Amino acid sequence: MHISQQIAAEAIGQVFAGRNLGVVLESLFARYSNISPQQRAVAQDLSYGTLRFYGTIEALLDQLLQKPLDDAKLHCLLLVAIYQLQYDKAASHTVVDQAVKAASQSKKTWAKGLVNGVLRNFLRQQTELVANLEGNEFATYSYPAWWMIKLKHQYPENWQAMLESGNQHPPMTLRVNPRQISAVDFVVKLNAEGIVSKVLGANAITLDKPVPVDRIPGFSAGEASVQDYAAQVAGYALDLKDGQCVLDACCAPGGKTGQILELADVNLVAVDNDATRIVLTKSNLDRLNLKATLLVGDAGKSADWWDGKPFDRILADVPCTASGIVRRHVDIKWLRREADILSFTKQQALILPSLWLALAKGGKLLYVTCSVFQEENQRQIDSFLKTHSDAEQLPLNAPLAGLSLKNGQLQPSAQHDGLFYALLQKG
Repeated sequence: MHISQQIAAEAIGQVFAGRNLGVVLESLFARYSNISPQQRAVAQDLSYGTLRFYGTIEALLDQLLQKPLDDAKLHCLLLVAIYQLQYDKAASHTVVDQAVKAASQSKKTWAKGLVNGVLRNFLRQQTELVANLEGNEFATYSYPAWWMIKLKHQYPENWQAMLESGNQHPPMTLRVNPRQISAVDFVVKLNAEGIVSKVLGANAITLDKPVPVDRIPGFSAGEASVQDYAAQVAGYALDLKDGQCVLDACCAPGGKTGQILELADVNLVAVDNDATRIVLTKSNLDRLNLKATLLVGDAGKSADWWDGKPFDRILADVPCTASGIVRRHVDIKWLRREADILSFTKQQALILPSLWLALAKGGKLLYVTCSVFQEENQRQIDSFLKTHSDAEQLPLNAPLAGLSLKNGQLQPSAQHDGLFYALLQKG
């Protein structure tokens, strides 16, 4: 276990230095290439869990240290171990022993004694230490102060539930490919393999427990894809019809690209500014046995790649803070800065008018973010409408049970992530 603790501690340290958790873990797994699949899985779980509840863990550790620890690696190791003692099912004596063993990698002679002492003190005082956190919002919710203040202001009735939802493990939801099989029949197929599931609505299925995709029958043949329930609104809200010319801007990694092609026989152009991620989009379409014209290009500079033929439908799945999907990407809470919101809104404000030029008269553009911050969502749309008299915002429609699309903002819940949708029509 100590190898997993070491990897997780190093990953957390790199996240707080500004690096993406997924990239960091892949790099570390490449370095520790001789670890077992189980050790790898434990390291990943410890990394995600520690970051998910970092506010609580940091507040607990702070009570145990007489002064700030000037060794970042040991600090992160203690965070990981306290996460295990507070939230994990591992035996406490094993966690402490393995953390001490991991601390032995330090060149500081006092490292093992410090780790042993801090963790044993935590176990002795755990109830009291946790009780001391009452009223501490950073410890209670594990979000940066600016994030909590913003949600309090923008969602005064729901901010606590939204924060708590972002700290839950996300559901595993599938999008069934209706070209190959119905959702009802796919549930039967899953249940036959011992995978308990149910239909949420339309082509969406949720699993009782997440499983590796290689355990999902028919996955490699393109019968289903992993896609959050809220994200599946996109294909229906676009109001697709056979024969239309459709643009999927900012398409990678291709989840919504595949859904569009599953729902209608359209001529689809998919654009992304990342050539590597375009390759991933192609791989996903190949698995589904679907085809699109794939281009590398900047959605904010459509003149550089658009051939001048107007599109009937445009999906603008724009870059954003990703504040609505933090339970899937727990590092976002600690990597984002409040100033990033302005950076993203400027980018979005360039993309919208650029894509609007490529939309046919009478055509529809669906604006999408995976954010809950209003600056990126309805406020962005309101600003666009003020400067484009030929644009009208339309009501949203999607045959997905349990989703309220009245104002376009889907708040994160046990069932789905937090996404925003706005449908615009060109007059």
